Amino acid sequence: MRNLLFTALFIVSGTIYAQTQTIDPTINKETTDFPETMLADMDSLYWDWQSKNFLSIDENCVTTAANPSISDSVYIDRLSRIPSIIEMPFNDIVKKHIEAYTTRLRNKVSFILAAANFYMPLFEEALDTYDLPLELKYLPIIESALNPTALSRQRASGLWQFMLRTGKIYGLENNSLVDERRDPIKSTWAAARYLKDLYNIYKDWNLVLAAYNCGPGNVNKAIVRSGGNREHFTGDFWDVYYHLPSETRGYVPLFMGATYAFAYHKAHGIEFEPAPMPLIVDTIMINRPMHLEQVSSTIDIDIETLKMLNPQYTLSIIPATTKSYALTLPVEYISTYLENEALIHAKDSTYLKEY
Repeated sequence: MRNLLFTALFIVSGTIYAQTQTIDPTINKETTDFPETMLADMDSLYWDWQSKNFLSIDENCVTTAANPSISDSVYIDRLSRIPSIIEMPFNDIVKKHIEAYTTRLRNKVSFILAAANFYMPLFEEALDTYDLPLELKYLPIIESALNPTALSRQRASGLWQFMLRTGKIYGLENNSLVDERRDPIKSTWAAARYLKDLYNIYKDWNLVLAAYNCGPGNVNKAIVRSGGNREHFTGDFWDVYYHLPSETRGYVPLFMGATYAFAYHKAHGIEFEPAPMPLIVDTIMINRPMHLEQVSSTIDIDIETLKMLNPQYTLSIIPATTKSYALTLPVEYISTYLENEALIHAKDSTYLKEY
């Protein structure tokens, strides 16, 4: 995500429907770049923690090594059956990205499918509230591979990969101790507002996706270079395709590939085990500084679980000096926390020495 282009807000509603497929013969097989977060190695501390505690694959639920051969006609038929308001045409570039998910990225897709059990209800709630297409819930998959601590080379952060400036415009706090771009709840609601604003500008969902990736400024330049006028543009993403940055040219087809892969993963032998991580959580407002270790050492909850549920606290410190901050816990720990709150706060001198 790049800089924001401001515009007046309008209420736009849409109806979800199955998209009739067409093949655009003008799009060739040129190489496009994949977002770095989807290509990142899975040997990071985040993925190591996920694989041990969140994304375990059961021995009876195995992703096969090989991807079955699929004809173009089957791809076209399957895409047409996805209930989507976002147009998903089939062409060589879309096919390439579908096959990337279902071949070399198939193991990562299996892990992400499990993580999706935790995040998708949150995404769907925010998108539904703003009357946005629910298939946008797949956007964080290509942005961050559902890693809330993901950080790109351009310093975009979190599930939705907000740049610092855009995050601040949408109310996400950022300082040495708190990065709300990494807060799954706040960043999701901010992303929904941003997507709503972009749609009010372009009135075309694939152009919205392009603008989300490279910024409205670059999309506007692509429209002008293709012979259009931003204020009265009636074309679509494919009309400006060759004038967009290379990563963005691959971004929209990659989104289509992610949507396909999640709809038809079983048809490609990609399976997953439902996440053992607690899916039911609640929050407690904290009104004084606290280190997550104070909680972990008092009520016997794993510190890594706390970090996973509260990734916005970059140094595991909740800096509640001038305002309250939320602490997210598995719902079964809420009463235990409240019963031991005095003991937890009593440890602040031990864990907050450097704060």
